[in-house]
Amino acid sequence: MIHPNPSTTRRAPAKKSVREARAPTPPARPTARSLTALREEAQHCRACPLWKNATQTVFGEGRATARIVLIGEQPGDREDLVGKPFVGPAGKLLDRALERAGVERTQTYVTNAVKHFKFEPRGKRRIHKKPNEQEISVCRQHWLDNELRLIGPTLVIAMGATAARAVFGRATAIGKNRGHVIKGQSLASELSADVIVTVHPSYLLRVPDADRDSAFEEFVTDLKLARQYAPA
Repeated sequence: MIHPNPSTTRRAPAKKSVREARAPTPPARPTARSLTALREEAQHCRACPLWKNATQTVFGEGRATARIVLIGEQPGDREDLVGKPFVGPAGKLLDRALERAGVERTQTYVTNAVKHFKFEPRGKRRIHKKPNEQEISVCRQHWLDNELRLIGPTLVIAMGATAARAVFGRATAIGKNRGHVIKGQSLASELSADVIVTVHPSYLLRVPDADRDSAFEEFVTDLKLARQYAPA
């Protein structure tokens, strides 16, 4: 009996499991060469389930050559309806704080770590729900990293815990890291920039009335650190 040469024997390809066969192909990461093209791609984002309930993608807005990029958590109810970042109550508070700090918002670029509004319905209201780690990670890889890559800022201001996680790629304590510039950080986007960590302006809306003024002043003090990066 002649046995086949083991080196020439062909094995049938292993069958994929049902789970592997049905697993969806992950969406390709964008390689857009301009913010305009990236914004257009983001309008059709299906990288995580948040798009299903949101009205639209809320992309970043501002100067394409900004030295300062401000990053929040996610769009709120008003932002989701209008399609622009920081146009609701927290946005108005941010505008007031930037003015007090001597930084013109028109000279900056403002965006969010997550581009779709995550919420839970309560009657006729839509209540903000914090994005989870996977949603933050997916949105960072697809959109935030590319925004930062195309803008190339010298300073990134991470407002709130979600923004800080997206920027550093890990959980970052706000209280311990605010109040000073963190120099020359290699960010999750593989970009080197200085970073300021501070609270999200929506936090100031939840502070008890007795502490609201002092909390706002502390926020302004954090933003004043950005003046040295603002265009003259």
